[in-house]
Amino acid sequence: MTYPDIDPVIFEIGPLAVRWYGLMYLLGFACAYFLILHLSRRRGLSLSKDGVSDLLFYCVVGVILGGRLGYVLFYNLAFYLEHPLEIFSVWEGGMSFHGGLLGVVVAALFFIRRRDLPFLLTADILVTSAAPGLGFGRMGNFINAELWGRVTDVPWGMVFPGAGALPRHPSQLYEAILEGAVLFAILYGLHRKKVSAGLPLFAFLMLYGGFRFLVEFFREPDMHLGFLWGGATMGQLLSVPMMLVGLGGILWLLQQQRKM
Repeated sequence: MTYPDIDPVIFEIGPLAVRWYGLMYLLGFACAYFLILHLSRRRGLSLSKDGVSDLLFYCVVGVILGGRLGYVLFYNLAFYLEHPLEIFSVWEGGMSFHGGLLGVVVAALFFIRRRDLPFLLTADILVTSAAPGLGFGRMGNFINAELWGRVTDVPWGMVFPGAGALPRHPSQLYEAILEGAVLFAILYGLHRKKVSAGLPLFAFLMLYGGFRFLVEFFREPDMHLGFLWGGATMGQLLSVPMMLVGLGGILWLLQQQRKM
């Protein structure tokens, strides 16, 4: 298939350039706002519109700081130790989902303690609201022709600019579908059934970790890292703890239900 070579810049006004990737982030945050508001009312979480705005602000700061620091620590520490000022060059790219997740956890914990909110229910709503943004983010990667997949001979393989002459898996689209649409559908379905607090959170950790682990088999590893221990990628190694925590949390919830 022919890669739809889309200009990453939507339009420019003087020195200001509006990019598709930035628009994907905005769409993700907008979806998150309305979903947090909707799910809070549906699940009985005491959050006003102002409270939702404040929570989203905390999470945005957490995802940006955590995502950047996670990339620095997990993916390119040697480079940033030699060029520490480059840590602040976020416009050049370099964000880690796993680092962003840790940043959101810290920011959300701080907000939850200040507002005296139930942790598990608030976390359930946050992870569900984040899923569409994950899908939009992967669409942004596809438009930017970055984070492409491994060389393949499948009919839908694409030749990405800057990735050589051979067709590759459009792994960004695989992730957009699994981590965005499929994950959101499952988590929202759990909320509709009004499952026990904590189940959507632990399901998110287990499913996202599993989806990411699977897609990494089709995604080209980072050039400066390559394959690591046992032939795994960094994304797979970071996803294993997520799956284990998610599975452990689900088993813990089942045990708590048996005691009731």
